[in-house]
Formats: sequence, structure tokens, C-alpha cells
Amino acid sequence: MLDDATPAGIRCLCVERASMSIVEEKPLKTAPAPEPGSMRPAAAGRDENRVATMRERTAELHAIQALAESGPGERATAAQHAKGKLTARERIALFFDEGTFNEVEGLRRHRATGFGLEDRKPHTDGVVIGWGKVHGRTVFTYAHDFRIFGGALGEAHAEKIHKLMDLAEAAGAPVVGLCDGAGARIQEGVTALAGYGGIFQRNVRNSGVIPQISVILGPCAGGAAYSPALTDFVFMVRGTSQMFITGPDVVQAVTGEAVSMEHLGGADSHAESSGVAAFAYDDEESCLEDVRHLLSLLPQNNRELAPAGDLDDPVDRRNDSLLDLVPAQPNRSYDMRALIEEIADHGDYFEVHSQWAQNIVCALARLGGRVVGIVANQPACLAGVLDIHASEKAARFVQFCDSFSIPLVTLIDVPGFLPGVDQEHNGIIRHGAKLLYAYCNATVPRISLVVRKAYGGAYIVMDSRSIGADIALAWPSNEIAVMGAEGAANVIFRREINASDNPDETRRQKIKEYQTELMHPYYAAERGLVDDVIDPADTRARLISTLDMLRTKYAEQPSRKHGNLPL
Repeated sequence: MLDDATPAGIRCLCVERASMSIVEEKPLKTAPAPEPGSMRPAAAGRDENRVATMRERTAELHAIQALAESGPGERATAAQHAKGKLTARERIALFFDEGTFNEVEGLRRHRATGFGLEDRKPHTDGVVIGWGKVHGRTVFTYAHDFRIFGGALGEAHAEKIHKLMDLAEAAGAPVVGLCDGAGARIQEGVTALAGYGGIFQRNVRNSGVIPQISVILGPCAGGAAYSPALTDFVFMVRGTSQMFITGPDVVQAVTGEAVSMEHLGGADSHAESSGVAAFAYDDEESCLEDVRHLLSLLPQNNRELAPAGDLDDPVDRRNDSLLDLVPAQPNRSYDMRALIEEIADHGDYFEVHSQWAQNIVCALARLGGRVVGIVANQPACLAGVLDIHASEKAARFVQFCDSFSIPLVTLIDVPGFLPGVDQEHNGIIRHGAKLLYAYCNATVPRISLVVRKAYGGAYIVMDSRSIGADIALAWPSNEIAVMGAEGAANVIFRREINASDNPDETRRQKIKEYQTELMHPYYAAERGLVDDVIDPADTRARLISTLDMLRTKYAEQPSRKHGNLPL
């Protein structure tokens, strides 16, 4: 609270409209605040023209800073809390290690005029920027303050974010955006739109250079949604986060379809259907805690390695439970996450996009203290087939890991690509090629392990030895072939089966013949397509020792500007 020596000031309570950035002003009945530097001592008998002392100037500074930090007032804060949302500074306090946040341009004000803006110039201009420590490492953040102009982006607001992103690039540290804004500030016109352009340009320039994370904690509509889409990971909170290009009113006007904001662009919609959100949470506290956890698994930039963890989980720990976890029968289901949990340090892993394209699992974990990216088919969903969404999900994850020198471990149990007219017409060829391109382009250490079945082109795409896996391993339950034995026998021996007096018995004989000749567990190993067939109980130890051997891997890339990724 400010004491009696604090200069009086105007505190404007901004009431934001939900669908646009126009703000109505409700000024409190207080005297106007003096401009910085105009404060004079009020004691009787003093010369009014004398220069204020350093202590008086410092007191003035603290008063202005306190006014800036308090924001537009208690009523605006209460309105934010009533929506189930924290304020920008409350979020920052939760996110950073205690007492480590350093604000930049906290006294910045906009210079716009017209539409009453010249009379409303709150400090921060609706965005708090700065840096602090997360688990002892430097992280930069910008946090929209919805209480000021609805968090809408104007020229000064954008310039602050530009500065923050430039500082993060120069320092080589992650950027986390805490997004809660109503889009471009309509009153500032095209200059606000240009501000978004500067953000997008920096998002792309820093892609693969420093980790970029977007945390959606309120509305994020129109052009504003493209910045999160350009970042590495998007977090959302159920009930309060919404992202969309056109809102429900426009959708209904154009298509006649009535839809709620939550259904159109809520956390679950983007986590389950669109794949825009990698993570969805019930509250801001757990969301921000997981952002902190993700950062603990990532390097500061593309010139550093991810931080190592404790080595208190034995690297030679046997995985005897895996002998019973995975059924030998190729058509029986199991949960691949249980396998990942068994081999990871302390059973800990951090899954990405867990609700989208669930037929493939992408996760960060530690093996022997070192961070790895794990890509695994999921037999518990669609038998682990590759389809359009699974290919896109895995391709982006592989590209991210390669960008930041995170080794890749691929666990293969795939029956093929999902057949169907819908898949073909929607481009399974080009989408599947994205995953193939990502693996072929990756230069980090790459280990593949065939757990059970590996059929057709899907086996090749899942980081097989033929596309560049450094070491290819397999369990004795592996079945590597062009297709399953039953389908192969029906094609190869079709005439013999049809001409037989007992087609069913002949079919069974031919299936067994095909399995014996081409699908036994050592067929690929005998031809050098698999480096070794291993005891499942030794999986963790073999992966860790192989990763240790590949730690100094260096791959020379051809000279080129960049490749041309599949659409």
C-alpha cells in the first residue's frame, strides 16, 4: 500500500469486451498523477524551486514502481480472479524461482493518440517482460496483463515483446510466453498488426535455436494465434484458454453452425482434435509447474546439451518384467507406456501430445541421466498403425529433438500404415513422408528397437537401419517383414490355396512356411539389417551403453540452404 507521501495518481479500471480489444475507461475520482521528475517536498518554509534530493527522487521512483506493479486496481484484479484466472504478476511469481524475476521496461507507456488513448497511458502497456531463474537456469518471459486494455497488443506492447525475444536470442535462453490477450489493439490500427509481424519473424528466426514455449491462459484469437503455432510447445488450461482464427460469431454468420468458444478453440479441442496444444490442464498452477518441468529437460539453446540428471538409478538395472509385459502374439494389445516406464530412469517420462494421435507415443525421458526423445508405436490404440496424425506428431517431435541435440530412441511395434480412402485422399503419402524426412534428416544419435512386429513401409519409416539408425536392435519376439504372414501367404500362394481340396489347411501350412522362411526372429540379424537380438531384460542397459558410445557422434551435412520438407 502507498503511504501519505506517495503522489496521487489516476488509476483506470479497464473493462474489456470479450470479443475485441476496445476498452471502456472508468476513472476513479482522484487527482492526476504528477509526471516523473515533478515531485517537490511539501514541507512548509521550503523553497519550492529547489532541486529534490536523491532520497526524494528515489522515493518518487519507488512510488511510481509500486503504482505500475499494482496495475489498474483491485476491482480489475477481482474481475480477473472471477474468471478463474491469475494476474500476469501472480503467474510470474508462480513460474520463476522465488525472488529471481527481473522486469524490463516496467515503466513503458504507449504514445498513441485518438479514441481517448491519449488519456489512458498505464505503465507496462499491458505486458510484463523480463527474465528470471527456473530450476536455477535463466528463462525469459512475457506475460500479457488482461486487466490493461484486455492484454491487447499495440505498438509499445509489441516493441517490448520484440526486445524480450531479442534479449533471449542474444543470451541463448528459452522464451516462455504467458498469453492472455484480446488480439490487436483496434484503436492503434495497422501499427498493432505490424507488431505481430515482428513477433512472427523472431519466432521463425529462433526456431531450433532456443526453446520457445507458449502458455495460453486466456483468449488468443485471430493473427495472435500464429505465434504459439510457431513455437515448440503449446500449453492450455481448460475453461479459460481459447485459440481460434475466427470466433464463434463469425463461424455462425458464415456457416450457420452454432458453436461455443470452448468447443471451437478450448484446451481439449486443441489437445485431442487439432493437435495445436501439446498439453492441457485443469488449472494454471499445475500447468505452470509442468512448464517448469519441461524446461528442466531441455537445453538452454542449440549449442548446449540438455542438463544431466542424477545417476542413482543403476544403468545395469535389469528389466525382467518386460518378459511378461509384451505378448508374443502379434495381434494382442499392450500399453507401450509401461515399457517406457520400465526402462526410463526412476520410471519418469514426460509425454508430449498424449491426447492427440494416441497410436504413437512421443516422450522425453532420461536414460543413465541423459535426456532422450522416445518415439514408440502404441499397440493399445489402433494396433499402433501409422496414420496422418501419428506421422505429423512424430515428425515434429523428431525434428525438435534433432534441433536441440537430444538423442532418439525408437521403439517399433507397427503393423503398417492405416488403410482407407479417407487416409489416401487426405494425403497419407505426403504426411507419412514428413516422418521419413525427419528421421533421414536427423543427425543426433539414433537407436531403434524392434519390440515385436515391424511390417512394410511403416517399418522403414520408423527409423530402420536402412534410413540411418546408428544401431538397430530387436527382441526375440520380432517379426520384420513386408506384411504379416497371413496376408503374405494369401498373396504368394493364392492359386495353390484355391486349388486345394482343403483350402483352410493349405493356408495354415503356407502361413507357417512363410513364417519359418522369412519371419523368424533372426532373419534380419543374419542379413545385417539388425545389429543384435537382445534379451528384453537387458534393454535398459543396452540402450544406455549404446547412447554412451554415440555421445561424441558427429555427422557432416551436405552444403545447402535448407531442404524442402513435404507438405
